[in-house]
Amino acid sequence: MTVEHAKRDYIGEGEASYQRWAGSLVADDEGRRLYEEEAARKELWLQLVEARQAAGLTQAQLAERLGVSQSQVARIEKRGYDAYTLNSLRRYVKALGDGFRLEVRVQHDPGRPTAHAQAPVRVTGHPPRIHRGSRVGESLP
Repeated sequence: MTVEHAKRDYIGEGEASYQRWAGSLVADDEGRRLYEEEAARKELWLQLVEARQAAGLTQAQLAERLGVSQSQVARIEKRGYDAYTLNSLRRYVKALGDGFRLEVRVQHDPGRPTAHAQAPVRVTGHPPRIHRGSRVGESLP
């Protein structure tokens, strides 16, 4: 083994290569938009869990408020679940109590056809990722 070969930082080189690759995924507007949409969708389950915990509720207690089983609340809070309806999210957030609200943002990228616009969803209320102080803005039907 040569001295030059022994001094190579393979871990550092691998990390640098990964950082270049990861940066290339969001280097253009389209890649960044896709990444942000997917990140917002993947994070929703975690926001729901953190909001419920910030409200001081167990899944069973929230389920009772919603009139559903604990397993249904667990399914909504499961990582990877993506069958949310706007109505189910409204009901969930309202059941958390005062200080929580559901925000839905619809954006149109002028560079893309309207049919492809996405709507990221966020639950807000208590810290750490949740902001306190607002009520559910819409009453349920």
